[in-house]
Amino acid sequence: MQDLRKVGFIGLGIMGRSMAYNLYRAGFEVTVWNRTASKMQEAAKWGAKLASSPEDLARTSDAVITIVGDTPDVEEVIAGEKGVLQGAKPGTILIDMSTISPDATRVLAGKAKAKGVEMIDSPVSGGDVGARNGTLSIMVGGDPAVVEKAMPLFKAMGKSVTHCGPVGAGQTVKACNQILCGLNLLGVVEALAFARKSGVDLEKMIQVTTQGAGGSWALANYAPRVIKGDLAPGFSVRFQQKDLRIVLQEAERLDLPLAGTALVQQLLRSVQAYGGGEDGTQSLIRVMERLGNVSIIPENDHDLPAQPGEES
Repeated sequence: MQDLRKVGFIGLGIMGRSMAYNLYRAGFEVTVWNRTASKMQEAAKWGAKLASSPEDLARTSDAVITIVGDTPDVEEVIAGEKGVLQGAKPGTILIDMSTISPDATRVLAGKAKAKGVEMIDSPVSGGDVGARNGTLSIMVGGDPAVVEKAMPLFKAMGKSVTHCGPVGAGQTVKACNQILCGLNLLGVVEALAFARKSGVDLEKMIQVTTQGAGGSWALANYAPRVIKGDLAPGFSVRFQQKDLRIVLQEAERLDLPLAGTALVQQLLRSVQAYGGGEDGTQSLIRVMERLGNVSIIPENDHDLPAQPGEES
């Protein structure tokens, strides 16, 4: 832990802000940078130091962690003007915990290597709850010796840490995770609609099926929220769509048909079309309500947001 005492953290979104705080609680000296300055001020209240840019942050960090929205965002904060690689000293460990393209990850790792910086990709699963509780699942790709050195950081943020292979392997496994998340979620909303139309009590259906072979994390965590009308984002539709786009792009490169994943992406696009892009992914239920002419969400939260140009 002493070798990586000073940690730079870039990206204070729904998950990043809790992850940075958990590193601070574990005894690391944390410096943060975020495009939205107000989120940096929130971090300063619990003890984080503030940087003026990713370059500035990297100058004083033994390890730099990034968790930002999309591939272009990662490329900008790492390799752009005033990016991490402009300030990082040789021997710095760069850990990208965003979910981005495996190919882009390998390209960035090559640029980092040329600067004497070791990069590993470590996307996460577990949502806002896992980030707060420090119980994230972390999928790691990179050199085994570098991964081992970074392990104290991972253990401060997650419960399950798996070294999946060389650089890019973490992103590939995360893509597999997102395929499963999407298809499990579709199963949940279809089961809820089927139960409702059949006149079965939804809470009892959930109680029974979570204990059976059809049980899943999505069923146990999202189904109870749906029937209470809670569509707040632990993970938003917008970011799930970004992840599924990456999956389908990689599948095209591999000449691999992923019919179920493509269907989920199109159904979530319907949620976006009605203004639900910032809702949680469980808002897929609203599409099922329309398709099946069935009411599942409590009536006081039933109506979809109006489309652009419609009256709300």
